[in-house]
Amino acid sequence: MSIKRISSGGEFEAKIGYCRAVVAGGFVHVAGTVGQGENVIEQARSAMDTISAALQKAGASLADVVRVTYYLPDRREFEPCWPVLREAFGANPPAATMIECGLIDPKYRIEIEVTALAPQ
Repeated sequence: MSIKRISSGGEFEAKIGYCRAVVAGGFVHVAGTVGQGENVIEQARSAMDTISAALQKAGASLADVVRVTYYLPDRREFEPCWPVLREAFGANPPAATMIECGLIDPKYRIEIEVTALAPQ
């Protein structure tokens, strides 16, 4: 089995020692991804853009996502993100989990992690 590691070039990948995505075992595993922006909606949109770019580098797309996990420090901020997430996944909604937890920095309002089917 081969493993393909995909970097986004983000500063923390080298500092912490991780890849944005790893293609292995028939899946694309995308690391937890935060976004930029002033509020949770902007950050969700930004994170989904970063995730989409990583999937494209793997030859996949958001339509191939089978599992998504959302991490938020305040569960009340999840509902405002729903339109962004519906738009991102469209007619291909994945299985999903939302977890309320602390994130690495209080400026981050959402972190998103996905698993997608790898291209054949």
